[in-house]
Amino acid sequence: MTISEILLQDFDIEISNTRRTLERIPEGKNDWKCHDKSMPLGKLTMHCASLPLFGHYVLEDDGMDLAAPKRPHVPLVFTTRDAALQHLDESAAKCRASLLAASDEHLSQPWKFSYGEQLISHSPRSQSFRQMFFNHLIHHTAQLGVYLRLNDIPVPALYGPSADEQWSSGK
Repeated sequence: MTISEILLQDFDIEISNTRRTLERIPEGKNDWKCHDKSMPLGKLTMHCASLPLFGHYVLEDDGMDLAAPKRPHVPLVFTTRDAALQHLDESAAKCRASLLAASDEHLSQPWKFSYGEQLISHSPRSQSFRQMFFNHLIHHTAQLGVYLRLNDIPVPALYGPSADEQWSSGK
């Protein structure tokens, strides 16, 4: 089994989990947040919907310097749940296609992530993909679960049962 085939197993599960979470996001609460330091619900939703693009960039670009970005800024503006889901689907399709095409050699190459002269990471592309995309997506999808709970919206069972739903193994 290739590295990309292994990563694709996790990719499909995590995109499914994120999609199931985004399907429950309420409309009309874009600016709601659980704490002054927290990201507003609409912005966090769009961040989750956009994160597969970051995975795509890890796979396609030689590196990323946040101080001098080469990719256009994606605004995190929530309009509707359907638009967020469409954005997730489009972002995930780009990322999945890049992952399908990635060879073991490509995934083993170092990927530099920096902010100007400040080095954030310089790890193999496969590790950068897991840490900067997968872990990042899982973290923020879990945050959305807290936002759902605090708004009395049923939380999906993602890695086991939630208080609202029996575990369905992501399907």
